[in-house]
Amino acid sequence: MKINGIKSYLDSASTTKIDKSVFKTMLPYFEEYYGNASSKHDFGEKSKQAIENSRSQVSRIINSNKEDIIFTSGATEAINYGLKGFLEANYDKGNHIITVKTEHKAVLSTCNYLETKGYEVTYLNLDENGRILIEELRNSVKKTTALIVIMYVNNETGIIHPIKEIGAIAKEKNVTFFCDATQAIGKIPVNVENDNIDMLCFSGHKINGPKGIGVLYKRNDVELTPLIHGGNQENGNRSGTYNTPLIVGLGQACEIALRDLDKNTKKIETLKRHLFNKLDSTTSVIRIPTEGAVVPHISYIKIPKLESNIFIDKYKNIALSSGSACNSEVMEVSHVIKAMFPNDIYESNYLRISLDKYSTTDDIDFFIESLNKHLNLNHA
Repeated sequence: MKINGIKSYLDSASTTKIDKSVFKTMLPYFEEYYGNASSKHDFGEKSKQAIENSRSQVSRIINSNKEDIIFTSGATEAINYGLKGFLEANYDKGNHIITVKTEHKAVLSTCNYLETKGYEVTYLNLDENGRILIEELRNSVKKTTALIVIMYVNNETGIIHPIKEIGAIAKEKNVTFFCDATQAIGKIPVNVENDNIDMLCFSGHKINGPKGIGVLYKRNDVELTPLIHGGNQENGNRSGTYNTPLIVGLGQACEIALRDLDKNTKKIETLKRHLFNKLDSTTSVIRIPTEGAVVPHISYIKIPKLESNIFIDKYKNIALSSGSACNSEVMEVSHVIKAMFPNDIYESNYLRISLDKYSTTDDIDFFIESLNKHLNLNHA
C-alpha cells in the first residue's frame, strides 16, 4: 500500500519502514509489561529482563560483550556522548582529534563545538572515490592525539572506509578509535574485535527498527564522563527511565538484520542491477564512486542534465535524496561533494538512491519513468 500518494520509496539510507515482527514484539511493553525497569517489583523485573535480552541481541550484530552496550536515543546522541564524554574523562591523553571532511554532520558539528573549547581537529582529505588516504591518517597522528573518529560507511556515497587498517593504526599508536557504523549495521558484517574498534554507534531506524533508539558500544576499559546525570541507569553511563518498548524493538531489529543479512544483500544487489540497467539504457549516468568497495544499499549517481533538487521538489511522490537527509532543511551543496570534487561546476546534479528489503522493482521503474519524463520535458 502506498501512503499519502508516495509511489516510490528510494530513501532507505534516511530511514526505513519498521519490520512488522519488530512492531509486534514492542507492543506488549506498551500495553502489558509497562513496569519501570529500574523498579524491583515483578513488573519492573519483566521490563529489565527484556532490556537485557535486547542488549544481547545488539551485541551479537557487532560481536561485542553485552555489558559494553549502552542504549541511547540514536546515533547523534551516541556521537556526542562518545566524543565529549571521552575527551572530558581523558583530558590527560591529549587534545587532538582526527576525523574526515565527509563525516556525518553529527560528528563534524561536535568537532566544531570541541574546537571552540580548545581542542585541535585534523580533517582528513579523500581520494577521488571518497576514501581516506591511509598514509595521511598515519602521518596525522601525534603525541597529543586522543581520538580517531571515522565512519564505517559514508551515508551519501556508500563508500566503505578501510576500517580494519584504521583500527590497526589506532591500536599501534595507542589512540582510541570511534566509528559511526550507522550505514554498515545490517548491510555488511561488522566485528568490533576484528577491526579494533573502541567505540561504535548506530541507530535502530536504519535497520527496520523504531526511531528514537540507538546504541553506543564502548570497550570496558574506555572511560566516559556522562552527558546525562540522574538515576544512574546504564551503569551510570546514561540516566533516565528506560524506554523499554524501543529497546526491545531495537534488539529484535538487530536479530532479524543479522539473521537475514545474506538474503537481504542478494535481494538488494538484484534490485541495484535492475536500477542501473534501466538508468544506463535511458540517460547518461556517472556512478560515484567509480571504484572501490561500497555497500549494496546506497547508489550515488551524477546525471549531468539533472538539477536534483528541482526534480526532488517537483516529484514529491518519489522519496530519494540529493545528499544526507539531515541537511534537507538547508538547500546547499552537500559537504561530501564539496570535499570530493571541490572544482565540480555540476555540483547540483547528484542523487542518492537507497534500497532496503522492502524495495521493489516497481519503486525503481516508477522513478525511471518520472526521471525520463522530467529530462525530456526540460530538454525537448
